[in-house]
Amino acid sequence: MKQTRPILNDQDFKRIISRIAHEITEIHRGAKDLALVGIQTRGDFLAKRLADQIRHIEGVTLPVGSMDINMYRDDWTKISHQPIVRPSDIPFNVDDKIIILVDDVLYTGRTIRAAMEALMDFGRPARIELAILVDRGHRELPIQADYRGIFVDTEHQDTIHVHVSEHDNQDLVFKEIDK
Repeated sequence: MKQTRPILNDQDFKRIISRIAHEITEIHRGAKDLALVGIQTRGDFLAKRLADQIRHIEGVTLPVGSMDINMYRDDWTKISHQPIVRPSDIPFNVDDKIIILVDDVLYTGRTIRAAMEALMDFGRPARIELAILVDRGHRELPIQADYRGIFVDTEHQDTIHVHVSEHDNQDLVFKEIDK
């Protein structure tokens, strides 16, 4: 039997995106040489929201890209014999830019490792940083977020579900627990 517990609602989303955008602009003293790349699917929408918020704060429009990392995953054969690969869209030169990868949930770190490998096929960034909405722990690789919305204590068998209004018609994060 599965039990669900809400973690974030739509107002929480707005506050977290605003806070992360302020952290980014504070640490970088503006938005010079920054670009955002969302990891499909929900990281893509979160990256666009961060860009909107940074435009509101700094008056600067950041380049935003979207990346599918399925073919770079080390477990793609376990997921499906024929993984669905969507096109990546990075319509700017990544060379010498500070790229902030954006994703919804950070778990083992393997998705982010795959994203960094995929990003290198587009060029050589000056630096790669990571912004995530939910950190659930349990790293298998030495990867940490530079910007983190919240940490949620989980067991390995738990699941964190992120819904974004652009894809799921609502902003919501909930934890699913096996009972």
